[in-house]
Amino acid sequence: MAKENKDYSKYFDFSGAKVISEDESGRTIRLNGRDIHIVSEPDYRQEKQRGKEQIQVHYEDAVPEHLRNLGTGKKYLIYTYGCQMNEHDTEVMRGLFEEMGYAATEERTEADVILLNTCAIRENAEDKVFGELGHLKTLKTEKPELILGVCGCMSQEASVVNRIMQKHAFVDLIFGTHNIHRLPHLLQESHFGKEMVVEVWSKEGDIIENLPKKREGLRAWVNIMYGCDKFCTYCIVPYTRGKERSRLPEDVIAEVRELARQGFKEITLLGQNVNAYGKDFTDRNYRFGDLMDDIRKIDIPRVRFTTSHPRDFDDHLIEVLAKGGNLVEHIHLPVQSGSSEVLKRMSRKYNREQFLELVRKIRAAIPNAVLTTDIIVGFPGETEEQFEETLSLVREAKFASAFTFIYSPREGTPAADMADDVPYEAKQKRLLRLNELIAELSLESNMELAGEEVEVLVEGESKTKAGVLSGRTRSNKLIHFEGPKELIGEFVKVRVTTPQTWYIRAEAIVGETAAEAAV
Repeated sequence: MAKENKDYSKYFDFSGAKVISEDESGRTIRLNGRDIHIVSEPDYRQEKQRGKEQIQVHYEDAVPEHLRNLGTGKKYLIYTYGCQMNEHDTEVMRGLFEEMGYAATEERTEADVILLNTCAIRENAEDKVFGELGHLKTLKTEKPELILGVCGCMSQEASVVNRIMQKHAFVDLIFGTHNIHRLPHLLQESHFGKEMVVEVWSKEGDIIENLPKKREGLRAWVNIMYGCDKFCTYCIVPYTRGKERSRLPEDVIAEVRELARQGFKEITLLGQNVNAYGKDFTDRNYRFGDLMDDIRKIDIPRVRFTTSHPRDFDDHLIEVLAKGGNLVEHIHLPVQSGSSEVLKRMSRKYNREQFLELVRKIRAAIPNAVLTTDIIVGFPGETEEQFEETLSLVREAKFASAFTFIYSPREGTPAADMADDVPYEAKQKRLLRLNELIAELSLESNMELAGEEVEVLVEGESKTKAGVLSGRTRSNKLIHFEGPKELIGEFVKVRVTTPQTWYIRAEAIVGETAAEAAV
């Protein structure tokens, strides 16, 4: 029998709502006592489409002159959920806010605008956001002029936007991942109107360069591409982030050079699948390995990247990473499962043997490579034997650590229509066994450094013990050691004394920072 297709249009069937107006700028409806101006709305079918239209690159200022004083005397607060891409989006929004004259605050009672930058990758991420909205409702009641907005990946889901419109009428603004650059205009509309504004682009837009960013700390995120075309059956990202489109290499390299001039010690190149960088170029043959080779020549101490897909991890990239220098030896390589059958149902486009061959190639070229991964347990149809295959692959690959998750269906993905037939209790037991193995391997990996001297980029002081500093090695291992806070922001040589499961205790090599040792 043919499978019935879901009718996602039902999410925006507001037949009970009163239409106030409708024109080229959208339509305004009255729903549950609130006027809602719908400029554009999420649509699952449009989000899945991958057209061949040319992506344009724009370099105009995102904040027009007449909006540069919109936030004078006002304060903003952004809560960020999810991945590094969301963190980077928040940096952009901070930059936009401050070009409009807003000042940052950490006190919600002081804020004139509060945005929740959301994640849709797992169900509990959504639960946290709706829980936070519940807390903010009281503040909105006490401070009606507060502008409260929801943006990010959750906003790209039609069912989520529907839920906010129906049950959280106190929200003022909803926008997605493709139109962050429109924030100044959306805030203007929210400031001067009393309607909830919904502007979510279902189709990805062009690439907008020159967006301001407010970065903090020693490390910087650099987005090199947007979107994902892999369509793993469990993943909502291709719908929320759109099709793959790469920034021009000259723009990426210029940004990295500027960060080097500003004194940043470490950068992380970001993309939903960085290995696919350049595949969409039609005017040049330039891929991720070429970009890494060019960035390797820039005077910035450490360069990382995330996240990579095993299917696109080619030999040229391995060859470039093996050159070392500022390219660190930590590689995050999500496997998701160790069973070829499960990988096929996940539509990962590689099997167990191909993944292990990739691991073999990486370790042959980069003997000191430290590999970490992502793993999902309890995917629909996963048998006990298939889970055992995951455990054996983890042992063989010798992952130093892993992000591990129990499968939860995401509405709109193919896996959501599969029978979620692994009992939750079985999922929990499998996760426990997997985490025990990961802990064992993590300790083994850390023990290899016993007595060794390593370089640490000091990030800050311990929150629980005075006089203890923490930082990370090139291979991303967490180090704790005693030292003065003046070392924060410096590279310091330390000697490993006590490897633990999830972190390493060390002692500073007295009298020299890493920079001084190199002289």
